[in-house]
Amino acid sequence: MAKTQKRQVSFSTPGSETTKRPASRPGTEFNPDYTYVKKDLQLMVYQVVFFVGALIVLTFILR
Repeated sequence: MAKTQKRQVSFSTPGSETTKRPASRPGTEFNPDYTYVKKDLQLMVYQVVFFVGALIVLTFILR
């Protein structure tokens, strides 16, 4: 069996959390660019439509 190791846990006191987050600058907003994601999703939709269509055509051919 594997040996277990003790882990150390540290507790913080309520007064020790004196560091605060810096205020966000006005005018800087979170504006990510997701154009590549949209293009990838669009390509995936085209592929799904193509393959489902191919399966439908094959069902009629193989009957």
